Amino acid sequence: MSARPCAGMKDVCTLLVQACQLVHLDQEHLVSKVCQLIHHLLNRFQVMVDEQNLNFLLSYCISALKQCSSWTHVEILQAVAALVYNNGPKCQKYLPDLLGKTGLLVQFSDSAQPDVELRRAAVRSMANLCLSVPGQPYLDESYRSVCFQTFLSVLQSSKTADVDDITFCMLLQNALKGVQLLLNGGKMKLMQTDQIGTLLAVLKKCMFHGLPGLSIEMPTALYPAPLPQYDKRSPVKQEQSEPAAFKQTGNRRKKSKGKQKKGESGEEGRDLSDAGKESVLGADMQRLHLGDVQNSPCLDPRTRASDVAYVPAGKDHLSSHYTIWKRISSSESEYSDAEGGIQSKTRSYQANVRQGALACFLSAIKSIEKRVLYGYWSAFIPDAPGIGSPQSVSLMTIALKDPSPKTRACALQVLSAILEGSKQFLSVAEDANDHKTAFTPFSATIASSIRELHRCLLLALVAESSSQTLTQIVKCLANLVSNAPYSRLKPGLLTRVWNQIKPYISHKDVNVRVSSFTLLGAIVSVQAPLPEVQLLLQQPSSSGLNNSGSTTPHRFSSSEQWRKALPSEREPPENPVGCTSSEPCWLLRLCVSVIILPREDSCSDSDANFPSFSSVYEPCPLRLESLQVLALLVKGYFPMAQSYFLELGEVACRCMEEMDPSIQLHGAKLLEELGTGVLQQYKPDSAVAPDQRVPVSVVVTFWTMMLNGPLPGTLQNSPHATLQTSACDALSSILPEAFSSLQNDQQILCVTLLLGLNHSENPLVKAAAARALGVYILFSCLRQDVMFVADTANAILNSLHDKSPNVRAKAAWSLGNLTDTLIINMETMGQSFQEEFSDLLLLKMLRSATEASKDRDKVKSNAVRALGNVLHFLQPYHIANPRFREAIEESLQALISTVQSEAAMKVRWNACYALGNVFKNPALPLGEAPWTMQAYSALSSVVKSCKNFKVRIKSAMALSIPSKRECYGSTEQFCQIWSALVVALQKSEDTEDFLEFKYSASLRTQICQALLHLLSLAKTTDLPVIWETITEHGDAIKSYVLQYLKSGVEENEAGNHTDLCERERVLKGAIEHLSGIEKQLEGKAGVGLSVYLEDVLTNHGSATLLAEA
Repeated sequence: MSARPCAGMKDVCTLLVQACQLVHLDQEHLVSKVCQLIHHLLNRFQVMVDEQNLNFLLSYCISALKQCSSWTHVEILQAVAALVYNNGPKCQKYLPDLLGKTGLLVQFSDSAQPDVELRRAAVRSMANLCLSVPGQPYLDESYRSVCFQTFLSVLQSSKTADVDDITFCMLLQNALKGVQLLLNGGKMKLMQTDQIGTLLAVLKKCMFHGLPGLSIEMPTALYPAPLPQYDKRSPVKQEQSEPAAFKQTGNRRKKSKGKQKKGESGEEGRDLSDAGKESVLGADMQRLHLGDVQNSPCLDPRTRASDVAYVPAGKDHLSSHYTIWKRISSSESEYSDAEGGIQSKTRSYQANVRQGALACFLSAIKSIEKRVLYGYWSAFIPDAPGIGSPQSVSLMTIALKDPSPKTRACALQVLSAILEGSKQFLSVAEDANDHKTAFTPFSATIASSIRELHRCLLLALVAESSSQTLTQIVKCLANLVSNAPYSRLKPGLLTRVWNQIKPYISHKDVNVRVSSFTLLGAIVSVQAPLPEVQLLLQQPSSSGLNNSGSTTPHRFSSSEQWRKALPSEREPPENPVGCTSSEPCWLLRLCVSVIILPREDSCSDSDANFPSFSSVYEPCPLRLESLQVLALLVKGYFPMAQSYFLELGEVACRCMEEMDPSIQLHGAKLLEELGTGVLQQYKPDSAVAPDQRVPVSVVVTFWTMMLNGPLPGTLQNSPHATLQTSACDALSSILPEAFSSLQNDQQILCVTLLLGLNHSENPLVKAAAARALGVYILFSCLRQDVMFVADTANAILNSLHDKSPNVRAKAAWSLGNLTDTLIINMETMGQSFQEEFSDLLLLKMLRSATEASKDRDKVKSNAVRALGNVLHFLQPYHIANPRFREAIEESLQALISTVQSEAAMKVRWNACYALGNVFKNPALPLGEAPWTMQAYSALSSVVKSCKNFKVRIKSAMALSIPSKRECYGSTEQFCQIWSALVVALQKSEDTEDFLEFKYSASLRTQICQALLHLLSLAKTTDLPVIWETITEHGDAIKSYVLQYLKSGVEENEAGNHTDLCERERVLKGAIEHLSGIEKQLEGKAGVGLSVYLEDVLTNHGSATLLAEA
């Protein structure tokens, strides 16, 4: 009942205090009645007791427990439970009396306590104390530990002969709720193996409590292991129960819900057990809103469920098994009184224990690290049974055999929680090869488990008759599909799932239909593109979609019906590009039909939950899920969708024209995926043949339709920031070749919209606009327009100073792209562009990028890239300008300090690249200015010692860029660089990180190029130091240079280089240069360098001839 007004609450509290003042503790009969009154009134009126009255009443009850006879203790403890409920933080001073070493609740809940009712009441009070109050301090660690151990002790105990089943069930429920409250309220993190193992053991025991036809004995603790846990099961009961349980799965008895008799429970509101009324469910479980549905036969009695689960691909063996689905009224009990009185009531209480254990398990999953949890995988997840041995019990045992649909749904939700985020753990699975050895590898064990999960979930799917539980099965399947490594498994698993989910696409219950589309979305997105899924998408649309009593009338009989609903005047092409058959992909057709066609059937019972269901279209959740599946299909299998590229564009347009913002949003996301699919086809490294791509003319038509449609309006007027962001992302996915072919006014519209959105107050929209401008600045038709470049630069610099880190990160990326275009324009357009570009704006870019290089890593990595480009772009008159001088110095120091910093590797990689860019500018005083020595020193240090080999490669590349000897400065500086590169070459295989080892060959190649470059520039004063290193390390250097020359030949043979002799020519050039300057030395040290290199070249030539022979 809802809370009464404060005045009423105060009256209740005053009444209870006065009653306690009137009844002395020696009047035990009256004490018992007063405690019953406290319990009843607090629960009946949901009274919040103020601290002053709470202190008095709780003190009274504690004194009564200490002084009164034991026969009164149950009633007193019920009063204590009601008082402490939601008042834990106010009870701090009473905790020593209640939870101390000799605390009352600890004594009464002890396993040695003979009175089970008393023990149950004490456990319930303890559980209520564990309930957290938002914003208030929680129980101290010492008290939490006492409670946790008490609850575990209760759950580990066995029922004695003198205790009735219902009382024992209520005791277990209270203990389970206590554990759950501890896990949730205390944000408890289970770390110790023995603690985790003990808890999981009792939860597994309680998960099967009273399950018909099953008797298991659990060890006191489970231990992490990759192999199945040991379950000691009664062989006699096992033989008897297996056939019965499976028979029951296929044809469960019809159950009607009866109203509970008054007085059966006697504990309401603050009583955490409520055994006959509702299960011990946490917030996660309660969100399921699980009712009960008549369990009508869903399988022909002559067909075993296990036979149905493995229907051959392409054949529909399922639709004939689905008859009519009827809903019946739901009340609070899952069993009718006619089923056998006390036995029925006992089963209900046992089911509530199982539900409580599963709810507790769900909380435990959130409290245990996933990598630790997966050590117990085999204890809860089924594995294929060995020959002649029974299968171990698991969560799927409950999902398949439990008579309560609510319990089955709980088990499936727990299984979903375990599967969520399991991709890395499951990625080791592999069964592509048959293992015929005596030892079964761990990869094969996990693969077997995945296969068994598929089998069991598909069994549950065809056997389930409750729509709510059916929804959970399909969601669980979707979670499994999203995380399983199908590319490492034998094909066929997805085909079975695909064929069996088809009948549920048209199920009468909208939640089942929505979850079915979620599963289809998981299938088309997992490791896309998978060959198995490609074949499934090409199946005839009629496969597996036959009508049955459980489905709505078919709406998709005409393969072109969905096309007729689109306002396109174009006829579909007879043989569209990339289309393998005249009939479109059935899933694409299905999704489009759900999204745009009016509904033809009447509302189902579950449709009443959604207010938008009165519309002419399908229910909104179903349309949204269909849009998401369509977007995933376009993303993963674009060649299949491209044949209907324009039609899908019209679908996106129609969605964006609707009033519902969520439909508009997913329409924009579909538009973005369509644009991205075309962009991928036109990438330089794309494997798609030119004649298989969507023609540019079609892409132009597509974007013309978008820009004449709802897209500009959405970008300009939408009050929904997320929708504007998605529309902005969609606009940035336009193909550059198509953009240049758009009409001039449409190009101006796109640019104007983006520049305007860059001033949005919403950080999401502003970040998307900044990123989109960074895309547009690379378009060849825009980057040569000085005015557009200037406008974009000003907009980006504005965003670079935004308070949102995300906006600054996107702006920095766009600034990097903009400065890339400066370099491209400088190289293609020459001095004309440089002179037209504003000096003031260039200076502003330099200063902003320098400031951004001190920001967080995501901003810094692109800021240093921009600095390198701007410093490369500067002309002599810029460098001579006093206003630029200070900014240039600061920017160079920022680059040097970034190279030397402990920033993220990507930041340092970009900083090395940027310094290399700086070295390309002949106008900078390289070799003369003081910063030159600092830059070379920083790069020399990094090339020798950085842990990341990619950073070393970029530093070696930067060191090889200066084209003249004077750029390297003094002889001392030149020789330091040489020595650093020699050391780096010798250390090119030294790494602690095995992942870096794959880059060592590239590093050696780059260092060898740098060394030969230095040799080709060396002057006479440099040779003594160079010769000294050759004398010491000549053999090692020779072997690396020979390997460098050899790998060049191999790359040439592979077609990676156009110039077959480039590396040899560089070496010959170095020999020729050294020969010339050695003549000037007249016998001094260093004369042998050219001879040394000629020897290397001769060895290489001999090795090449031998290889050819």
